[in-house]
Amino acid sequence: MKFRFLLWMMGLLMARASRNNPAFQQQLNGKDLTFQLQTSDGKVARHFVVRDQRISSRGGAVASPEFAISFKDAAYGFATMQAKNKQLAFMQGIQDKNIQVTGNTGLVMWFQGLTKYLKPRKKK
Repeated sequence: MKFRFLLWMMGLLMARASRNNPAFQQQLNGKDLTFQLQTSDGKVARHFVVRDQRISSRGGAVASPEFAISFKDAAYGFATMQAKNKQLAFMQGIQDKNIQVTGNTGLVMWFQGLTKYLKPRKKK
């Protein structure tokens, strides 16, 4: 449940950033693709559509995303996405075969660059 909520919230934050953050919009420039994050068994999946410098997301899987990141289970996916050093946790997961990446791996690096824009705003 936590992982499903995290993916939903991530979609919400990316949609907001694609409307309001010029630096985030610049990262989306020229991109027209669909990607998804999911568990290996496919029980939890969310796909994200990038089009016209905007991102939208929907629950469930799509037939042929440009890339997909599959975590061994929801708990592992949640822990990896919430890790202090996400890049290290991600690389370790790939080495241990707890994370599978299918499709264009270059776009995975692009996606990881997007996540730095998703930090919640600090109250003043």
